[in-house]
Amino acid sequence: MATEQELSDFLKGVEKRAFKRSVYHVRDEEAALDIVQDSMLKLAQHYGDKPAAELPMLFHRILSNCTLDWFRRQKTRNAVFTTMSDIAHGDDNEDGDFDWMQTYAADDTHETAQSAETLTQRSQLLQSIEKEIQSLPARQREAFLLRYWEDMDVAETAAAMGCSEGSVKTHCFRAIQSLSKALKAKGIEL
Repeated sequence: MATEQELSDFLKGVEKRAFKRSVYHVRDEEAALDIVQDSMLKLAQHYGDKPAAELPMLFHRILSNCTLDWFRRQKTRNAVFTTMSDIAHGDDNEDGDFDWMQTYAADDTHETAQSAETLTQRSQLLQSIEKEIQSLPARQREAFLLRYWEDMDVAETAAAMGCSEGSVKTHCFRAIQSLSKALKAKGIEL
């Protein structure tokens, strides 16, 4: 059984990646924060007594379910209500002031030693990659993020997504192909 400290450490370790994953899915930072908080609360309330080794799988499944619930609520809300701000402004959520990916990917100890040009190139590269990940279809994006951002194996990813291992492999392959093609078109070789 996971201790309170193990549960706390797990949640602290996963929060930034879970937030970024949610932002990729819902494209709304406030909604992503709500989804991550709800997922963390559900894990602590319902599965806090499970072994620590099971927490990652449970959390990612809960996070996926909370994200799907959010989309269902949005679909219902959008079918019933259309607010004037949605019509007037559209989806202008791309120009946020704070980029979590840059913060998470940055290494503070080396950042001060790098030149402004290097930092700018790194920032532009991360923005390009982030934009291309956001443009992936939802299931491909989810499989890609779980496999390569969360570092889950194929079986864990399949369990978290509620699909077969073959589907995970297909989604990841297609995501990698799409990302590779899009980034090469921009002159970025990884």
